[in-house]
Amino acid sequence: MENSDQYLTVTALTKYIKRKFDVDPYLGRIYLTGELSNFRLRPNAHQYFSLKDDHAKISAIMFKSAFEKVKFTPEEGMKVLVTGRISLYEASGSYQIYVDSMQPDGIGALYQAYEQLKKKLTDEGLFDLPKKRLPMFPKRIAVVTSPSGAVIRDIITTVQRRFPIAQIVLFPALVQGEKAAADIVKQIEHANEIGNFDTLIIGRGGGSIEDLWPFNEEIVARAIVDSQLPVISSVGHETDTTIADLVADVRAATPTAAAELAVPVLNDELLKINQYRQRLFQAMNQTIKIDQQKVAKVRESYIFTQPTRLYERYIQNVDLAKNRLEQLKDGYEQNWQQKVDLLTNRLSGRNIQQSIANQQQQLANLEVRINQASRTIINNQRQSTAKLIAQLDNLSPLKIMSRGYSYVTLDKEVVKSVTQLTPNQTIKMNFEDGSASAEIKEINKE
Repeated sequence: MENSDQYLTVTALTKYIKRKFDVDPYLGRIYLTGELSNFRLRPNAHQYFSLKDDHAKISAIMFKSAFEKVKFTPEEGMKVLVTGRISLYEASGSYQIYVDSMQPDGIGALYQAYEQLKKKLTDEGLFDLPKKRLPMFPKRIAVVTSPSGAVIRDIITTVQRRFPIAQIVLFPALVQGEKAAADIVKQIEHANEIGNFDTLIIGRGGGSIEDLWPFNEEIVARAIVDSQLPVISSVGHETDTTIADLVADVRAATPTAAAELAVPVLNDELLKINQYRQRLFQAMNQTIKIDQQKVAKVRESYIFTQPTRLYERYIQNVDLAKNRLEQLKDGYEQNWQQKVDLLTNRLSGRNIQQSIANQQQQLANLEVRINQASRTIINNQRQSTAKLIAQLDNLSPLKIMSRGYSYVTLDKEVVKSVTQLTPNQTIKMNFEDGSASAEIKEINKE
């Protein structure tokens, strides 16, 4: 019988194998490429997934602290490059890779993150929002940038040269590194909280995509969109395009260009004001000259030289109106006098009696005519009625049946054809003075 001391426990064996993994110098730092499998993004948590190729698969874990440094969003099926260490998970006895870093295979992680964020914001419509207009004559301009860089110096120099009456207020911010994005957002919000600025410029000098990355962060893009101040973005060189450039109201290729977009040239504006003043002066002089000519022409008119001529025509009109009124009055008096005389004659006693006699005679004649017309109409209506009665009597079914005709019904329906009948059916024969039932014995069709 074998000694049981020669047998290891599962725990002891697992610990031994794990020790082998942990002390192996080749497994302490592994560079691995593979395709993400069973990946489901867990926000603010550890990520568990697998890496596989055509012939093998390995379990993987990436702790939250390491995953927060990944600049892009991993997706199922994406091919990635990872670094980490190989160890054994004792509880299940399976080995796995503990991932320290991850980047896309074949494309830079920052570029991948840039494209993903750009697509996300495009789908939300942030790039298509209406752009705020820059004020033409700003009094105060807020600048969010590094206090020690060339950006603020270029902006100050350009503004002082072009529009020295504008005030530049620097909001110092980190423009590079992991904390830069949050610092930029903080200063943008601070400038908006103060609220007495006309324009906001954000920017930094040129650099690699890593150097410019804070301006590709989503929080910076949303802070620019939420800004109540119109934003000019001047990040990197002319060939560099950041997310901040895409969401800003205006994009400038350089800090100097940003300052030129923010302010006009004071001397040019003063020259324009002088030109407008001269044009206004000339226009007013021309207007005054034309009005003076109109006044002179009015003064030379007969209204002022011979004022009596102004009302001569009205005096004549008054005289003509008075004459016409007198004529109308005389004409009305004559007409009314004639009417009065005519009525007086008609109302004399002889005329009244004669008129009454004439009216009585006309009334008697009308009564005779009415009586004759009434009798004629009644006789005509009686004759017409008698004719209609005779016609109806001739068309009456009872009149026809009185001459020996009858009609047959079957189930209360009139039989119009022998095709409706069959032998041995009982039918009803209707006569003028009654009805009788009969049975069909034979049917003869013509």
